[in-house]
This record gives sequence, structure tokens and C-alpha cells, in this order.
Amino acid sequence: MRVTCQAPVRVDLAGAWTDVVFFYEPFGGATLNAAIAHYVYGELLVGKDAPSGEGVHIRYYTEVPTGSGLGTSAAMNVVWLALVKAEPVTTQEARQSIAEGAYQAEKILGIIGGKQDQYAAAFGGINLFEFRNDGVTVNPVRIPPEKLSELEKLFVLCYTGASRLSSRIHENVWGRFGRGNREVIDALLTMRDSAYECKAALEKGDWKRVGEILSLQFECSKRLDASTSNETIERLFDLVKGEILGGKPCGAGGGGCVLFLCKEEEAKWRVEQKLLEAKMTLLPFRFDFNGLTVKIEP
Repeated sequence: MRVTCQAPVRVDLAGAWTDVVFFYEPFGGATLNAAIAHYVYGELLVGKDAPSGEGVHIRYYTEVPTGSGLGTSAAMNVVWLALVKAEPVTTQEARQSIAEGAYQAEKILGIIGGKQDQYAAAFGGINLFEFRNDGVTVNPVRIPPEKLSELEKLFVLCYTGASRLSSRIHENVWGRFGRGNREVIDALLTMRDSAYECKAALEKGDWKRVGEILSLQFECSKRLDASTSNETIERLFDLVKGEILGGKPCGAGGGGCVLFLCKEEEAKWRVEQKLLEAKMTLLPFRFDFNGLTVKIEP
């Protein structure tokens, strides 16, 4: 038997951090993210299809840079679970089961993190995810095709070349949260509420407002922990100032990828040139609406 599957990574647009149990249990969380066409791939070979002709062989691979902030590790866990289950993913319930299972596996391993990455990898698309004690609600963002194409052409995804370990940032943030730090709590509440505002702005095609919300996330994340930004990231924002509607580091920040929303396509070209001159790596940007896909060959 041969099972192959792939799952997309994501860019988080609003509400990051509020998908973590420490926050959503008392307050309820909401994040808005978009799956993008960069993938984790997996393959399960059993019996005669295995390299040795017997047993079980599993492998993963991805073209996504290490420590990118794009949720690669969660996508990998989604792929792993899909391979082990070896079942077609044909319903929303099946996607939800795999996303939740991948999250629970990380929780058992003691990994501090949220749920949005696993859900983005399983569902694909652009979604507002709501996190509560009784479960996760998936709310697709409805954008007309012509506006979606327009939006896609305005994003620039830049890899800084510096990976980061998000678990350390999580430990700092949730340590302050647990001590009742008001600055952290208020920043998280603002980020959660902005996820709903981002959904409304996207569905209206109000890119200016979307850009403002992205920048608000960046400012709030720095209030959570100063290490979510660094000299390189700040320098990049200075370089493209005047050409963008907004932007933010991806994931927990502190390195990895930075997402910019440009004012127009000509401005995007100028942003890309400035980033290339700064020796940054540009990653192609395209939305993914397939989510996790599984192919089974007996």
C-alpha cells in the first residue's frame, strides 16, 4: 500500500496567540489565517511498496524554510496523522478530526502552542477560526474571485534568513499572562477582536483596512514580548515604508518570514526590489483552497 498526502502552511493575518488554551479558555479566541501554496508532503509505504519490500516506511519533506513562522511543524503533524489513518479526507468532520488530533499530539509532547496552524493545514482556504472550550468553529471568508486575485497580487512574503524557536517566545508571553500582566491581556483581547474586523474588511475588499489590521498585530505582538521583532525586521519595514498598506512577521515573530501588503502592483515590484537588494529571499505567494489532500493506492 502507498499513501501520499500534502498539507499547506499558512500566513496568520489577525488574532494570533488567542488560539492558545491559556487564553481561549477564559476569554474565547479568534484567529484569521490564509493557507498558502507551500506544502509539507508525506508518503507512507507498506509491505511490498516499502524500500525493503516489507514493514512500514514513512517520510516527509517540504520546501518551506526552517523556522519560517508559517506553521510548518503543525502541517507536518497533520500530514503524519493523515498518513497513519490512511483514510480519504472527504468531509469537514474528517478535517476537523485530523486537525484536533495533530494538536493533541503536540500537547502530549509538551509543546506550547495554539490550534490555528493545524486547522489551516487541514482545511485550507482563508478562514476565521473561533476557539472555545466546547470546540472550534470554522468560518470561511467569502471574497469574490476577482477581488481574491487582486488581493493575492498585493502580498509579498519575505524570508529573513533567520530562523527562530517560537517555544521560547511562547514561554515568555504566557508567563506574563499567567501573572496577570495587563499589557499582555489587553494586547491579546485587541488581537482577538481584530480577527473579526479583518474578516469584514476582506469581504468588503477594503485592503487599506486589512493593512492597518496587519500592522496592529505587529504592534500588539511587540507589547506581548519585545523579541517578536528584531533589528532586521525593523530595518525591512523602514525599507518599504511608503509602499505598503501594512505588514507583520509571521507566526510568533522574531525571525522567519515577514508578510507585506502592498498599496498596488507597481508598489509591490518596488518592495520586491528593495528586499532583494537587502539580500532577503522572496517566496511565491498564492492562496491554497484544497487543504489536506490524501491519495491511497492499495
